[in-house]
Amino acid sequence: MAAEIIPTDSTATDDLDPVFALHRGGKMEVRSTVPVRDRDDLSLAYTPGVARVCTAIAENPELVHDYTWVSNTVAVITDGTAVLGLGDIGPAASLPVMEGKAILFKEFAGIDAVPLALSCTDVDELVDTIARLAPSFGGINLEDISAPRCFEVERRLQERLDIPVFHDDQHGTAIVALAALRNAATVTGRQLRDLRAVISGAGAAGIAIAKILIEAGIGDLCVVDSRGIVHEGRDDLTPIKRLIAELTNKANLAGGIEVAMAGADVFLGVSAGKVPEEVVATMAPQAIIFAMANPNPEIEPDLAHKYAAVVATGRSDYPNQINNVLAFPGVFKGALSVRAKRITEGMKVAAAEALAAVVADELRPDHVIPSPFDVRVAPAVTKAVAEAARRDGVARI
Repeated sequence: MAAEIIPTDSTATDDLDPVFALHRGGKMEVRSTVPVRDRDDLSLAYTPGVARVCTAIAENPELVHDYTWVSNTVAVITDGTAVLGLGDIGPAASLPVMEGKAILFKEFAGIDAVPLALSCTDVDELVDTIARLAPSFGGINLEDISAPRCFEVERRLQERLDIPVFHDDQHGTAIVALAALRNAATVTGRQLRDLRAVISGAGAAGIAIAKILIEAGIGDLCVVDSRGIVHEGRDDLTPIKRLIAELTNKANLAGGIEVAMAGADVFLGVSAGKVPEEVVATMAPQAIIFAMANPNPEIEPDLAHKYAAVVATGRSDYPNQINNVLAFPGVFKGALSVRAKRITEGMKVAAAEALAAVVADELRPDHVIPSPFDVRVAPAVTKAVAEAARRDGVARI
């Protein structure tokens, strides 16, 4: 099939496609929060009055949280190397996604967010550039940076900075998946410790899901990449995969996806690799299938329902959507509200537990996770994350 040709005339494009019409001119703008109507206003908002505020912050840097936008502003930063399912499309082409993420911060948590697409992909350059931008923000949301570089970028930034750094492709997905899995286990009369899970995909999301499930007490799990089950006997593992091999696969399985899924209770797909029906059929009774690849799930929902008690996808046109917007607004709101130095594993698990609890009294197989438009979500996650930050000793207020 020939590729679709997009007209270069923007007006013609607007006429043909409402998506382009919505994006014309971008999806954001910057507005003042104070009036500038006359000389008196100008003297307060800018010179000479602003100098007094600058001097006060110079003498006490913590005042930047009180007298600038820092306390409620996040940078949404990418290098454009892993954008949605589009891959390495570069920084300019990534901007519509970064703008979209920024407006979701505002819509769901009242947080101001600034999209920044960087024209560098080297880890050292990314870390240095983001660190130099950091004084203008209360937190850093890393977005669409390809694995395995994303792990190193996040780790080094968090070591270097004293504000939250959060790679949403990893941790947002993991938080929502854990919340949905807790409730799916309840629907099927089990707890996390009763389940053996298989994660298809060892990229950013797969690794993060593995880590949070271990932290939350999953019975057992194994991770499968393009070469099969991640286990300690393999000699081709990256450092992060070697760590996962040490922490998972208590059954010492080796082989492909068909070995991993035989008798498994849970399938979590974040790879887009299709799973044949004959393999799905080998899962345990009352199976749970979260096939989250977008737009084409690893296991199509109709097929999944033949073998599973609970099915979730990453799509908005099916029930139980695993959508990161359920996590990141509240996570950052909670962290910013207590001026957290970083986002801990405890804060992530607390976010997942709070998210699961929102619909705990409403559970059924097609409703194990709230809708992104459920107004209870962000406040619940915010409160839980703030409390966890205090418990973990990373809150400053």
